Formats: sequence, C-alpha cells, structure tokens
Amino acid sequence: MRCTGLSLLELLAAIAIFSLVLGFGVPSYRDWIAARQLANHAEYLVETLNQARSEAVKRQSRVNLCKSIDGRQCAAAGSWSAGWIMFEDDDHDGNIDAAERIIRLAGPAGNGITVTANHPLESYVSYTNFGYARLLNGALQMGTFVVCKPGQQAIDVVLANSGRVRLSRTRRPCP
Repeated sequence: MRCTGLSLLELLAAIAIFSLVLGFGVPSYRDWIAARQLANHAEYLVETLNQARSEAVKRQSRVNLCKSIDGRQCAAAGSWSAGWIMFEDDDHDGNIDAAERIIRLAGPAGNGITVTANHPLESYVSYTNFGYARLLNGALQMGTFVVCKPGQQAIDVVLANSGRVRLSRTRRPCP
C-alpha cells in the first residue's frame, strides 16, 4: 500500500501561491467595499430627494429636506453628513413646527462618508406641490451635493431646475 501526499516543496509552492492571491485580493476587496459604501449613500440621497418630491405632489403641500444634527430640528450649521429630516412644511417657514409631520429621518452617513452641497442646497431642499424645487422665497433651487469618502472618487448628486435628481460619477478624488 502506497501513501500519497504532498511533498514539502509542493506544500511551500501552494502556500506561496495562496499568499500572492491573498495579497492582491484583499486590498482590491477593501477598495470595492469602500466604493460600494459610497455609491450606496449617494443612491440613498437620490432616493430620499425623489421621495420628497413625490410626497410634495401626493400631499399637495410643500415638503422640505433639511440637514439635522439631532434628528428633531433643522440645523443652520454643520453638514449634510450628520443626517437629514424630511417634513411637510405647511406654513412654508422652513422650520419643523409641532403640527407639521416628519416623513423620514436619516442619521449620520458613517464609514467616513461626507456629504456637502453648494450654496443653493447648503441648508435645505424644498419641493412645491407641483414637484419643483424652489427656495422658501419662491426662487428657483438647483445645485449639487458631493458625496465623498477618502481614497475614492466623488459622486455628485445633481438637483435640476425641474426638481429631478441624477447621479454623476466623477474622476475627482475625495480628500
């Protein structure tokens, strides 16, 4: 009866190949995970903006989305990374009053993801009952959110003058 098995040389070769595959695979997997986390958050922001628009049309009322630190009130300072609140703004003042309904809350982005916006979207997005994005004073509202994660390429979430939202993948590196 003959025993078959691996020689020491064959075992060392197999370990070397396994180490190479692992060495190249793990960093690629980490990059893929980071890219998916970033894309998921950008897609979540798009979904939230689309929901705010449809809720405004459905409710025939102004619906606002504002950045929030505590999940109870809109924040004047800070960034969208801390989270946001979607609410029905019956009196068109941009503040959440006791009688106004909160539709959706989102907490901090997490995973090192940041969300910033240019000036027209710096504090809030407001949809009219026709689904148009307008500032509280009635002026046109459009702009860009930038969703970033260190080591990744930025993703822009663009709000058009019609109130529609789209994703735009960029080649700009995130800081």
